[in-house]
Amino acid sequence: MCMEPIEVFKALSNESRLQILNWLKDPENHFTPHEGTDMRKIGVCVGQITNALKMTQSTTSQYLSILQRAGLITAERIGKYTYFKRNEEAIRGMGAFFSNEI
Repeated sequence: MCMEPIEVFKALSNESRLQILNWLKDPENHFTPHEGTDMRKIGVCVGQITNALKMTQSTTSQYLSILQRAGLITAERIGKYTYFKRNEEAIRGMGAFFSNEI
């Protein structure tokens, strides 16, 4: 995956989106597993993120979409639920971008 740095910077320019990434970094400390899922492997259900943000589901979905388009998170649909987790490879890639380019 080729990430566009400007899209990553835009995605990170919002406190709530940064908070989502922080929560997903260590999901066990911020969420309860949804229906017994392995949050490290599968991710965190969008409803749980919505509740943690104390925002509407449409706003949360918009934030998650921005993070996903930037390549910072991935989504997996299981049944009627969508789960999100961090894209650690992409995040490490951005660290390398800072080291090498900026």
